[in-house]
Amino acid sequence: MIKVNLTQKIRIFPNPEQEEVLKVLSEKCRLIYNFALEERITAWKNDIKGINYFKQNKDLPKIKDRFSEYKWVYSKVLQEVLRNLDASYKSFFALWKKGNKDARPPKFKGKKYFTTMVYNQSGFKIEKGFIKFSHNYNKVPLFFEIPERFQIENVKQVSISQDNLNKEYYVSICYEIADRQYIDNGKYQAIDLGITNIVTAVNMKGKFIQIKNRRPDKYWLKKIEELQSRRDRCKRFSNRWYKYNNQLKHMIRKCSNQIKDFQHKLSKKIVEHTKSNTIIVGELEVKQMARKRKGKANRKSRRSLNRAIKNTGTLGRFVQFLTYKAERVGKRTIRISERNTSKMCCICGKIHNLSLSDREMNCDCGNEIDRDKNSCVNMMKRFLSQNAKWTGYQEFLGNLRHTVNDKTRVPSPNFEYGSENSQEAHEFIRG
Repeated sequence: MIKVNLTQKIRIFPNPEQEEVLKVLSEKCRLIYNFALEERITAWKNDIKGINYFKQNKDLPKIKDRFSEYKWVYSKVLQEVLRNLDASYKSFFALWKKGNKDARPPKFKGKKYFTTMVYNQSGFKIEKGFIKFSHNYNKVPLFFEIPERFQIENVKQVSISQDNLNKEYYVSICYEIADRQYIDNGKYQAIDLGITNIVTAVNMKGKFIQIKNRRPDKYWLKKIEELQSRRDRCKRFSNRWYKYNNQLKHMIRKCSNQIKDFQHKLSKKIVEHTKSNTIIVGELEVKQMARKRKGKANRKSRRSLNRAIKNTGTLGRFVQFLTYKAERVGKRTIRISERNTSKMCCICGKIHNLSLSDREMNCDCGNEIDRDKNSCVNMMKRFLSQNAKWTGYQEFLGNLRHTVNDKTRVPSPNFEYGSENSQEAHEFIRG
């Protein structure tokens, strides 16, 4: 059995006294974060080595002895603050070593920032429809009511956070569940992700399905641009500027929630309705796709592409939803390289120089097929050949011949060697 961690986010309603406690504890966490960040920056400037999470965590008792107010916060919460800072630094250095010059190190947190407090394995208690947190600030207890359906077992971590837009407080409960065991039933489905068609899939029977991508961001784009224009005409940080700025944040949040809702429902529908226990998707580098390229590219089209790829979260986030939903029902999502799958003819293997506006593959061998369908066929072939599933490979090619449109010529996998098409058939079968 595979064990997976899931997180349930629950809104809580603290009273004024509890809200004051949360703000005080969060402020102490913020100060610890900033002091630790300052120590790391100073050590880097002076070429001092050995300043890491373990050293800073070891110094916490000394800080508490010198400044007793840090004893108000539960000990593991401060440790998680230092752990998060260390994770941010490791992520920054990993991107920098890969050549990503746009990567930036962690920054200091301002006074208005609410630091998320993480209780890892201890410091909290869930029972009888309530969740209670430990602290030493005053005698005001931190306990909040939660719905009975959230009486979750195997809780690994609980965190308290604040929505910076609506100033609402939330408790996020991370718990562990045992998923169904994966069994390879010999049925596979390859999915090509796109902007216009978010899903183009083909199964072992050679049947295709295409699902249009809902783009609520196009509806909100004009409204957002108009509101940005109004805000930018106001004096910065004036009352009117704050009014438009808050409206703008709510519009962006609404757009993001609509896209996320569509992706959740679609990924669940795909997982539940497919008979394939193995789902193949492309391994995409979203940051690379949206990065500026050299050349005289159309600035407007490049801006539209970047907005479609990054602002909507269509590609990367949808794969994550698909992955964890598949694991919960005993299925598996496998990512493979998607390099040249759209440009390479699925019949003869010739690579064409196609732009994003070219939606049809017209090859000299007679193959005329939709670009996205061509891509998912190549992904299926690549997966079956790389894993030496030759029986499934030939079954897929045989079924494919009877399902593609009449304009597409797919050679039979059972050609006799020595015929005039034997070399073509050999190259096609071997992929």
